[in-house]
Amino acid sequence: MQILKKSQEIKAFLSLLRERASGGSLGVEKTVKRILSDVKRDGDRAVIHYTEKFDALKIKDLRIRPAEIIRHANKADKKIVKSLERSAKRIRSFHAMQKEESWIVSDSEYKKISLGKGSPEKRISHGALLGQMLSPLRRVGVYVPGGKASYPSTVLMNVIPAQVAGVGEIAISVPTPRNEVNPYVMAAIEMLGVKEVYRMGGAQAVGAMAYGTRTIPRVDKIVGPGNIFVATAKKLVFGEVDIDMIAGPSEVLIIADKTANSRFIAADLLSQAEHDELASSILMTDSAPLAVAVQKEIKVQLSGLKRKGIAESSIKNYGAIIVTTGLGKAVQLSNEIAPEHLEVLTRNPFALLSGIRNAGAIFLGPWTPEPLGDYAAGPNHTLPTGGTARFFSPLGVYDFVKRSSLLMFSREGFMRLAKTVMTVSEIEGLNAHGNTIRVRLAKN
Repeated sequence: MQILKKSQEIKAFLSLLRERASGGSLGVEKTVKRILSDVKRDGDRAVIHYTEKFDALKIKDLRIRPAEIIRHANKADKKIVKSLERSAKRIRSFHAMQKEESWIVSDSEYKKISLGKGSPEKRISHGALLGQMLSPLRRVGVYVPGGKASYPSTVLMNVIPAQVAGVGEIAISVPTPRNEVNPYVMAAIEMLGVKEVYRMGGAQAVGAMAYGTRTIPRVDKIVGPGNIFVATAKKLVFGEVDIDMIAGPSEVLIIADKTANSRFIAADLLSQAEHDELASSILMTDSAPLAVAVQKEIKVQLSGLKRKGIAESSIKNYGAIIVTTGLGKAVQLSNEIAPEHLEVLTRNPFALLSGIRNAGAIFLGPWTPEPLGDYAAGPNHTLPTGGTARFFSPLGVYDFVKRSSLLMFSREGFMRLAKTVMTVSEIEGLNAHGNTIRVRLAKN
């Protein structure tokens, strides 16, 4: 893992990260567009065709029926299922704290009151009621990677906030190449009580959920991670449906001072590097001795990893140890990168917190390694990648509700704004807008 100190080296590395984040291929997009077009036109037939082609799977039924879910879930190790249950409980408790209520205010007080409590219309006598009504999405599609992958945590992190939000229908898409059905994914699905599950993946699954087919009713939003074909498909169907975000390769950035443990840092960097060759693991420190110690420790720990080849490639191409002139400079560079995961391993992590602006999730102190957040801490592990933490947030309950503005005016409140509305409508040349005011004034 390279150690960077010179400003030109650091700039070149940051440029490399930006290129990685904005990557993608015109060839992939062309392929995905064709698949989506076929699914939109031919529905189930196209979904089955592409699933059989890419997953080497002869399909009799796109649905994984509840009895089959239970049968596969029963193959899961009960001790592991207990761990999933504990994680689910913590995830649900955390996301319950994100719930918002509909509210209204009156012109006279501008004090929020909950909609549905008491008789808010009685407060309108001399003005207006303004507010916001929250409604859960009716139907959501959750994409869960399958095949070689075993990601029951993806089920928990995407389904639970939707359930907390009150989403009425949740459909899960999980590929089962060569008819490989992961028992732990099924155990998580069964645990959460989801009954609508489909054996499909890739761009065809995204298209089916976005456009709808005879078997698969269309959804209002698609969430969940996937490969470049899935990410590209989600990007292309946005507008037809909503999506959570465009997920890219995983990344971790660690800010550390001389008090940090080099073994902890190396382990945490490698935990992201083992995801895939495009994952990025970065250490920023103001301690040159720590940089050297971490570099040595990474070599030691790499030798014992099952996914050594993947981690080694990731560290070589997209990993770096950056020695900065101070922790303030490290924070500045971190904000520029806007990492998915940010660990702060310093003597006083909270001292840096006020300066951090862009990060998907922030892990404070030596006993908060990033994988705690992946599996069991409670906050969502679906996080913005590739610098999008500048404007995206972690997946949450708020992603599964929509907001409607509420307005109700009394006669007196209407009269106070009448002239203002007519004046602005005249400036914009919208005479009919102003006329809605004039006809009411004439009547009164």
